[in-house]
Amino acid sequence: MNDMTHPEPIQNYHQTGQECTLFEMAQANRLPLLLKGPTGCGKTRFVEHMAAKTGRKLYTVACHDDLSAADLIGRYLLKGGETEWVDGPLTRAVREGAICYLDEVVEARKDVTVVLHPLTDNRRTLMIDRTGEELRAPEGFMLVASYNPGYQNVLKRLKPSTRQRFLSISFDFPKPEIETKVVAQESGISPERAAGLVRLGGAIRRLSGMDLEEGVSTRLLIYAATLINAGMPFDAAIEAAVIEPLSDDADIQQALRDLVAATFG
Repeated sequence: MNDMTHPEPIQNYHQTGQECTLFEMAQANRLPLLLKGPTGCGKTRFVEHMAAKTGRKLYTVACHDDLSAADLIGRYLLKGGETEWVDGPLTRAVREGAICYLDEVVEARKDVTVVLHPLTDNRRTLMIDRTGEELRAPEGFMLVASYNPGYQNVLKRLKPSTRQRFLSISFDFPKPEIETKVVAQESGISPERAAGLVRLGGAIRRLSGMDLEEGVSTRLLIYAATLINAGMPFDAAIEAAVIEPLSDDADIQQALRDLVAATFG
């Protein structure tokens, strides 16, 4: 399925606190981990980095409204005229003792959390009803999930009964000096120009909650820097990578353009 990927782990990661230590201790003690934070602040990059650091295979699932337990566990498929069972990414991770990362888990259907509960307590089991198997997760298996608390609403809320099964760590956007290094390294732009984009990012984030649902992500700042470094005019790069992705509202877009002009003169 298109929403299930096994990306190659990325080594380049700037630690901002004790998140690496917590991940390693959770992994060593077979405890599940929940990452909380805004979109584009580095949660996925962190998991990819830790998979690379610990030499573990990583299965990443981008959760969405239609994601069901069967998508994670597996299903029978018709292959060559015969019906064959095919494991889903969660089942493969359990069998192989890998890391399974459920990105934005709150977006998935409710039956997903029912499947996760036995994996997040002392049982560490996955029941495959269709085949009658009960898999016990090996020592190497680790379940990591993430969500954005700022986007929660009445219909999509991570229940306390689920939250309290995980260790949790909060992520936020990096400090300016760290974010500047990230933007420069990822895009190839000079540190001076990266610092300007990070200043803009900080100014936009201070608007969050008033006119914008959420501030600009580090990811979008990297996109803008990449376009600029590739030769696109500054204003066009900012328009494509920052202003247009953040809002469809013409008044808000103009306010962002005014903020860009005020930031860069």
